[in-house]
Amino acid sequence: QVQLVESGGGLVQPGGSLRLSCAASGSIFTIYTMGWYRQAPGKEREFVAHIPWSSTASSDTYTVKGRFAISRDNSKNTVYLQMNSLKPEDTGVYYCNSDLRVRNNGNDYRRAYWGQGTQVTVSS
Repeated sequence: QVQLVESGGGLVQPGGSLRLSCAASGSIFTIYTMGWYRQAPGKEREFVAHIPWSSTASSDTYTVKGRFAISRDNSKNTVYLQMNSLKPEDTGVYYCNSDLRVRNNGNDYRRAYWGQGTQVTVSS
């Protein structure tokens, strides 16, 4: 069993910042990527960013969309999304996603997992 648990969403004024976190736990053998999607009201879920899970570097950061940065901490199986200069159009539910391999009790498979989502609302 694998769980992705997001945190850090909330209400913020335009121009503000939020940092989302997503921690993966369970029978994880290997993480290939972790990332974020978002779904605005009345719209389809869209890709925001993902980050590869390197076995040689314990952490890394990539700038995304000029205002966001995705980073990871291998020791915690956690991915972060730092969002700055937030705009009302960034409002939505943000979902964590991971492509990983599970290995336990004779099972060995690779699949994608999703978190339950965390609400981000940008409004004055």
